Amino acid sequence: MSKVLFEITEDNLDTGLRGYPVGYCTTSNVDPIKGLFYRNYPVADIAYWEPERAIHLLYTGNDGSKGEIEDFSNLLQRHAICAPRVIDHIRKLPNEGHPMQLFCAALFTCGMIEGQNDYRADCLALIAKIPEIAAAVINYHAGWGESKPSKPELGYIENFVHMLNVPNASPEELIEVFKLFNVLHLDHGGGNLSTFVGKAVASGLQDMYGSIAAAMSALAGPRHGRANQDCLEFVEEIQGELQNDVSPETVEALIRDRLANNQLVFGFGHAVLRVEDPRATVLYALAEKKYPDNPLVKLTQILRTIGPKVLAENPKISNPYPNVDAISGTVLSAAGFPYPEYFTILFGLARTVGIAVQIVHERCIAREGKGLPIVRPKYLYKSSPTT
Repeated sequence: MSKVLFEITEDNLDTGLRGYPVGYCTTSNVDPIKGLFYRNYPVADIAYWEPERAIHLLYTGNDGSKGEIEDFSNLLQRHAICAPRVIDHIRKLPNEGHPMQLFCAALFTCGMIEGQNDYRADCLALIAKIPEIAAAVINYHAGWGESKPSKPELGYIENFVHMLNVPNASPEELIEVFKLFNVLHLDHGGGNLSTFVGKAVASGLQDMYGSIAAAMSALAGPRHGRANQDCLEFVEEIQGELQNDVSPETVEALIRDRLANNQLVFGFGHAVLRVEDPRATVLYALAEKKYPDNPLVKLTQILRTIGPKVLAENPKISNPYPNVDAISGTVLSAAGFPYPEYFTILFGLARTVGIAVQIVHERCIAREGKGLPIVRPKYLYKSSPTT
């Protein structure tokens, strides 16, 4: 007999399916108190793994031996270099819009040229190629020139940094912080918007590249993946307003003033978590260790304390604590990448892995290999004015 998991009432309608169970996720889960887990590993425990090892964990379901990780890394390297036509077409796209628009178009382009219409094969190939695609998009949009030739043998993130033409940045600093950012953002359960959209589009048998392009389009919104961009801009705005008068007292007064004027306060709250995001905790520790004198780092540490204090006074707020976006952009900036318009691409570079692996499960493994049916929720008719 089937177990009743959720009773549907009118209160559940028009709520974005929030909290409504629709299936299973085999790669990761988010516990409201304990935070994010990859295949039952707390993300804080594996935050400093090499990206290849973390990707292998999500891809295979197991933490491999040293030899298995090396073999997997070599497999990624063999698939890592995009066909020259892909990069040529990326550099012919219009670049007036947000770089995530180029990123989505680049994914479609790569699929048209290199896609095999095989979810398993395309999953591995796309995971391998996404660093070169992301680097090409950033370099082109930023006007930093053509990417350096891909050298996959350098390593997954090492090659990404090598291909980027970031001005006046230390490659060593970028590699360290990009690795951490990548591992922390690889996956986040099955129900976040970008993952759900990617899987929903794949349920109509769209190929992997088109499904991930749809997922990245969902990620691009300010309520989702672009939040890290908005958070850094928020921190910079506060820094600009307070100038040299940054203290817990002045920050608290400014936050209360913003709330009184119905202005947004970015970086706090989470759909599932009811504690500080463990990914944020990891990044706060890194920021304090490596960049304690950075003015934005100092400000985010104050916000970390003041934000929850003020927001907790509102009984409607169930989670007043910092999420990962509260600090991730500040760390990227402190490491030498102060370009918030590209933060969401870094997010997409990571999250492509988890979404692609989940798509393979739902299309090729679920229901004894038959795959899940097409997504088709029911909407109830309700008359409403059209204007």
